[in-house]
Amino acid sequence: MVKLESRKDELFIDGNRILRGWESYSGYYWFGTEEAYKQDSVIDGKVYPNDTIWFGYVQGLSGAEEWGYFSQAEIESLKPRAWEIKKVDLPYSGRRR
Repeated sequence: MVKLESRKDELFIDGNRILRGWESYSGYYWFGTEEAYKQDSVIDGKVYPNDTIWFGYVQGLSGAEEWGYFSQAEIESLKPRAWEIKKVDLPYSGRRR
């Protein structure tokens, strides 16, 4: 189980500072700790050039949580059902135990 904590107006997960975060109406949270690389992604037949692939932590449903890679374009393609968390709100985001 990971530890989410707020320090000096920033969010940390297991000691890793969160740079950006997203949430969705379905209850998912994506927390990016580092920009891993850029690529052109194809999502539902549409090309998203220069998509940022993040390494970070994802909180899914029913306790499905893991560290891994995720596509920023894929999350943004879910709008308006998913959105970026404002920097001011990021320290208070995510599910805590």
